[in-house]
Amino acid sequence: MTDTPDAAGESFDDFKNSFSYGSRSDLTFKFLKGLNEEDAAEFLRGLLVEVGETFDDGDLGRIHEYVIDWQARGYTPKPGAVRHYVYEDRPFAPLQTPLSEARVGLLTSSGHFMAGDDPEPFGVTEMSQKEAEDRISEFLRATPELSVVDRDLPAEDLRVRHGGYDIRSVARDHNVALPRDRMLDAAAGGRIGEVSDRLYSFTGATAQGRLRKQAAPEWVSQLQRDAVDAVLLIPV
Repeated sequence: MTDTPDAAGESFDDFKNSFSYGSRSDLTFKFLKGLNEEDAAEFLRGLLVEVGETFDDGDLGRIHEYVIDWQARGYTPKPGAVRHYVYEDRPFAPLQTPLSEARVGLLTSSGHFMAGDDPEPFGVTEMSQKEAEDRISEFLRATPELSVVDRDLPAEDLRVRHGGYDIRSVARDHNVALPRDRMLDAAAGGRIGEVSDRLYSFTGATAQGRLRKQAAPEWVSQLQRDAVDAVLLIPV
């Protein structure tokens, strides 16, 4: 495929890249920017095939799996690419308490916060999801701020905003990225001892260096003050 502009002056390369913070911005499909033109065209061709098959049997799962597979391809670093923030050593420690007796905390990069406790990024009151997407480059340079989510907070008092991923599914069911209810179910069933009173979330599209050097040490101290035995980490 050649990068030849169409009659309106837009090339296929422009088209596929426009889903990543461009004129057709859709964070579910921003991975298209990471594909070359041939692969992006193959993704679209295959997607139409899967849609056609679904017309016959109604199996939406095939479309879901197809898109996930291509997302992985789009986000996987190309051979020879510089991979920043890849760590050979892991800070994980063996669990000292049986899981069925452990007090478990939660830390997610989903961008959740409680109604009335908006972190107000860059001093903006009631920032919209659209503005968060538009200001993604600023988030990537900023030090992340941790938000507390009370374990027993009513679901209707949860809010979510994040310029780095499509929040529509999370807004419909917060357990997609902040699985508080599933953790409470696990505690009720005896699989874990208890859920910490305080759960945590931050906007994960952030400066990795500042996350490690400035934010993480204080966050670890906070988790230690919460007396948790283990922490469930949820990336988005």
